[in-house]
Amino acid sequence: MNYRHIFHAGNFADVFKHLLQARALEYFQQKNKPYFVLDTHGGIGYYDLQGDEAVRTAEAEQGIVRFAEQAVDEPLAKQYLRIVSDLNPGSESLRYYPGSPVLTSAFLREGDRLVVCELHKEDAETLKQTPLGRHKQVQILAPVNGYEAVRSQLPPAEKRGLVLIDPPFENTSEFDDVVNALKQGLKRWKSGSFAVWYPIKDELKTAAFHRDVAALPDMPKTMIMELNIRTNDERKGLHGCGFLWVNPPYGVVQDSEQLLPFLCKTLAQDKGANFHSRWLVGE
Repeated sequence: MNYRHIFHAGNFADVFKHLLQARALEYFQQKNKPYFVLDTHGGIGYYDLQGDEAVRTAEAEQGIVRFAEQAVDEPLAKQYLRIVSDLNPGSESLRYYPGSPVLTSAFLREGDRLVVCELHKEDAETLKQTPLGRHKQVQILAPVNGYEAVRSQLPPAEKRGLVLIDPPFENTSEFDDVVNALKQGLKRWKSGSFAVWYPIKDELKTAAFHRDVAALPDMPKTMIMELNIRTNDERKGLHGCGFLWVNPPYGVVQDSEQLLPFLCKTLAQDKGANFHSRWLVGE
């Protein structure tokens, strides 16, 4: 496993998935009942955007830096941007960026719970040394295969919550692994909300992934949300990504009608930018 997210931290894909993740957690907070979050690919937790790796790609400049400048008046982005800002107190520039487990930890109330997995040995050790490792409501399983945790951690004692599946997609079998994880996870926790982030590189593979998920037995309602920031050009790197969201919170579905066009407008890099959402499996 060679993928290191530090090279891509804070890019457009992070803004897309973390903004929608934050909105989901805000909706979980609206009910006075505990919730559970399983983060299958947690990374290192915190990312230094001024570190050598992030500076080398400068992807954050066209991601969170650009978004933070243009989204200050967008109410649906307020909580997400507040968490990012809290990591950079008194600074006019963004240096630190929260990974998905750090973002989740900012929403935890007494009684809520987060389990984080990370397979990469070095990243796993880094994650354990962060403040998350001392958070009483956070359990770090590392190094652990997040797909195995879908089997071992579900169903949770809590009746509601989110399973965030955000793999690196460096293995050719990754889409198949995700489909199998969803199959196993839904057997154990059919009422759970499962959010799968995926890159858009090969339209045929993406379509096959959608088809394979839709073909799983007794699939609950499932929505697809996608964002492309430019015309596909392999020389320029990743151009688009999406969420396949099983049992999406109603509020996130409603928010996506406003957030997807807003993200497309603020993060677009050429006229080929576009967004798309549809129900893969209806109610």
